[in-house]
Amino acid sequence: MHLPDFVEQRSPKWEHLQQLLDRAETVGLKGLTLDEARALSKLYRGASSDLLWVRARGGAAEVSSYLNDLVGRAYALTYPGRRPRWADFTAFVLVGFPELLVAEWRAFVAAWALFLVGAGFGWLGMTFDPDAKPFLIPEQHQTLDPAKRAAREAADDGASADEQAAFSAFLMRNNITVSFLAFATGISAGIGTALVLFFNSIPLGSLAWWYHSKNLGDWFWAWILPHGIPELTAICIAGQAGFLIGRGVIARRGMRRRDAIRLEALKAVKLVLGAMSLFVLAGLIEGTISQIHPPRLSVEFKIGFALLVGAAVYLYLFSPLLRRRLAARGASNVAAAPLLNVR
Repeated sequence: MHLPDFVEQRSPKWEHLQQLLDRAETVGLKGLTLDEARALSKLYRGASSDLLWVRARGGAAEVSSYLNDLVGRAYALTYPGRRPRWADFTAFVLVGFPELLVAEWRAFVAAWALFLVGAGFGWLGMTFDPDAKPFLIPEQHQTLDPAKRAAREAADDGASADEQAAFSAFLMRNNITVSFLAFATGISAGIGTALVLFFNSIPLGSLAWWYHSKNLGDWFWAWILPHGIPELTAICIAGQAGFLIGRGVIARRGMRRRDAIRLEALKAVKLVLGAMSLFVLAGLIEGTISQIHPPRLSVEFKIGFALLVGAAVYLYLFSPLLRRRLAARGASNVAAAPLLNVR
């Protein structure tokens, strides 16, 4: 049968299906009569077969598009899916996200390595060429002498609650922007992700050198580490996600590039969504404890707090690996245990 004859013969049924879909999308499937529901089901199956027939014979694009739309609408009504539950979200945050991170740990380590290389570049750049400060240190810090800042913070009463909340929100937006760039530029085969991680870590190394050169290294780390551990970890997770997309671009494993990117992007999006919880934690700490400087909070207290937060964050992230090790040890102990003689 030729395509024009096929369309002429089948179009009444397609029009009937479209009418039923229009009605079902207005009143819901429960608003249809039993006969209408049966007709919709039968016509949906018929339209699916017709779509395959048209595609197999290289039919006109407009016919294929029309049938594809009808079949898609019918599928959405017939299989609406299950609404997400709070338990699903909790399971993802507590189990799914850490397990995915551990499964793709190489990309996470690569992101951290590039970040640390960039920070090291900033430190060495200031070490060998202190005059490069205008290029390596953020503009807002160039005229702020570390010693004067520490003295001012010691004499200040601290920011108000509203100021701390505003500062926390600003930092969260900024860090999420950096993370989105690290994630999105993965489409450049990971090169953009690597550059974002490298260049955004240079100021950290440069600032660290400047504060250490003024004998205020402990003050600097007491300021950076409480929020920095979860924040930088989240940025590196976004970099990890970018590298997964890059892997889909260059290592297709026998798949079409489009399908490989889609597969990797699904995992990458989950990683970025999971990292949002760390950004929230970092923003809360950065707007409060990180901005309370000695003598109100001692350097020892802030660094101890930072180490506690860091230990909790990485215990959470790598808990799947810990569970596997404990399960493997338990299995080996059971295998090695002597059998009981039962008489």
